[in-house]
Amino acid sequence: MFEPLAGKIALVTGAARGIGRATALKLAAAGCDVAANYYNSYDEAETLCAEIRARGRRAVAIKASVGMPDSVDELFVELQKHFDRLDIIVSNAASGVLRPATEMALKHWRWCMETNALALNLLAQRAVPLMPQGGRIIAMSSLGAVRAMPGYGFIGASKAALESLVRTLAQELGPRGIHVNCVSPGPVETDLWLGAGGVAETIAEATGGDAAAVREQATAGFATRRFSTPDEVATLVALLASGRTANVTGSNYVIDGGFVKTV
Repeated sequence: MFEPLAGKIALVTGAARGIGRATALKLAAAGCDVAANYYNSYDEAETLCAEIRARGRRAVAIKASVGMPDSVDELFVELQKHFDRLDIIVSNAASGVLRPATEMALKHWRWCMETNALALNLLAQRAVPLMPQGGRIIAMSSLGAVRAMPGYGFIGASKAALESLVRTLAQELGPRGIHVNCVSPGPVETDLWLGAGGVAETIAEATGGDAAAVREQATAGFATRRFSTPDEVATLVALLASGRTANVTGSNYVIDGGFVKTV
């Protein structure tokens, strides 16, 4: 699909499920070998890697908590046992607590900020020596960085910090030929939005509705009248990872079906 990706090596964090999984498969289909990071989802990560290998590409699953410096160090030690360089990083792993900001504690702030924002900087620091010929770094944000949603305050703040860091890293790493961009999906057909305890249920609890009604209300505000799919987000990521976006850096690309109102 994106010929310039043939033979490239990609690291995708949070690759076992959802957008991360779709992205790893999309990059593999475009010719990449893939390091698939996971934290809790060992079986899913191994299944993903088996699927990538079946397509004729190399793949390895690597456990790490991307918000912890020591764990990221271990991730790169393991990665370098299999690959001698990196061409692409997709900083997709995310976590957080869905509850009102007034009910949050310092540990929740640190958890969100470290996993969702600091991780990008940790990955970039360790990746630069493995990108002597340049590369692509794509961070996964969300509309919560610029929109208020019930229960999403700390996660949204961490995503806003992430977007600011993308702009800074683009400036710092541009002279090295490393382009840094951001993809900001609206609601996507994943467990984060539609699963038990996900965003739709959290909004329903906060507004006295139910998850099905929240989904219906949300899609009514979309020009396309539907959520995005993980594959659609992954296609945008793969485009940004390719040489076809040669002078694009420091930018945020929204994929939200024309979302025009907060649910």
